[in-house]
Amino acid sequence: MKTMSARDAKAHFGELMDAMQREPVVLTKNNRPVGIFISLEDAADSLIPEMFMEKEPGYDEWVQAKVGNTLKNLNSGKTSLSEHDPVMERVWQRVFDKTKSISA
Repeated sequence: MKTMSARDAKAHFGELMDAMQREPVVLTKNNRPVGIFISLEDAADSLIPEMFMEKEPGYDEWVQAKVGNTLKNLNSGKTSLSEHDPVMERVWQRVFDKTKSISA
């Protein structure tokens, strides 16, 4: 990850924009990190867009109900937890399969 001082970022804004397209850039002031610049592409792969999205009415209640039901099922033994890595492998395989069928 690249680091750039606020002074350098101001003086070389074009370079900052080029750099953040390739990798996140940490902005420092007085040698302390104060912010981070990332590309829109990198932001799309994070929870950042969700923080700024306007949610439909009832969304928060829906999420709370889903989580509540999952916890109830987990505590009652109706469902179980799975390890992160195998679940992510299945998710990415589904994404790959769907994109493969769309492009075919």
